Amino acid sequence: MRRFLAIVPLALLAACGGTPAPDATSTPSVLVSLTQAKRGSAPDYVTAYGSATPATNGTQTLSTAQAGQVSRLAVTPGASVRAGQALVVFATDPSAVSAFQQADTALAAARKQRASTAQLLTQQLATRDQLVQAEKAVADAQASLAALRRQGAGQPERTLTAPFDGIVTAVPVAQGDRTQPGAPLVTVARSGGIVATVGVDPADSARVRIGQAARIVRLSGGAAIAGHVIRVDSLLNPKTRLVDVDLAFPAGALLTNEALRGDIAVAEVAGWLVPHRAVVTANGPAHIFQIVGGKAHSVPVKLLLSGETTDVIAGALDPRVRVIVDGAFQVDDGAAVRWAGR
Repeated sequence: MRRFLAIVPLALLAACGGTPAPDATSTPSVLVSLTQAKRGSAPDYVTAYGSATPATNGTQTLSTAQAGQVSRLAVTPGASVRAGQALVVFATDPSAVSAFQQADTALAAARKQRASTAQLLTQQLATRDQLVQAEKAVADAQASLAALRRQGAGQPERTLTAPFDGIVTAVPVAQGDRTQPGAPLVTVARSGGIVATVGVDPADSARVRIGQAARIVRLSGGAAIAGHVIRVDSLLNPKTRLVDVDLAFPAGALLTNEALRGDIAVAEVAGWLVPHRAVVTANGPAHIFQIVGGKAHSVPVKLLLSGETTDVIAGALDPRVRVIVDGAFQVDDGAAVRWAGR
């Protein structure tokens, strides 16, 4: 019985002339989306990568001209500070304080010697040359004392303060460290003095100019930030072998050391504007597809500029005919297509 039931459908199929024929009226087609090509222009970008760093003229490193010891650190790297805010308390080396005291004593002695010489001159017991030498000794002692005072030698302890509103970018010392004259103690970057420094390929550096618009994008994500070029180096960075370019941006938009990408608009390219997805570049010259009589019609084009979302092309496009966007890579010339609403 089972064999009989299995044979009956096959027999019926054979009696009907074999396998069912496809519907001759159905036409295979690809579902596509369409848009209209427009005349216009788009910026040509030079793309470079780098990070947010203090501008070369936007930082100040504080130090002392005397040896001494860091008594107290009032800030840490990354701290926001106001002008006049205490940063470091520094104890001047005792030998420097002693030198100041000796200079002060030497000035007092020189003044006393000058007064004595002047009195002897009135009694004709000293010469005018001796008075000149005494006055010179006073002037020398005054100059030495003033220099030591400017260097802070007269202050056993001094407080270094922020020269302007900004951010502490470096504190290369620790509390209790003994330092030599001129050793850096703290570096402050001016508020708004942070720039985006990117490395441009030397082949593209000639196209970059001060004042050109730029967009800055965090590598960690987020919206693009508007900026512009404020500095272009004329030599290679010895570490990266690229040309450093500084981009200005609104204050507070980026944090120091953030990794970023800079897109610098070096020119405007004019032509037909179409979505990037509409331009087919695989398997031969670039082309697009326009809809003619419900079918895809291939139009050769020249790709003038390739962008993330929009391309600029040149070619014999019919501005009255729509262009295939989604599905452009799935159709062939003359293939039937369908789209929403049809």
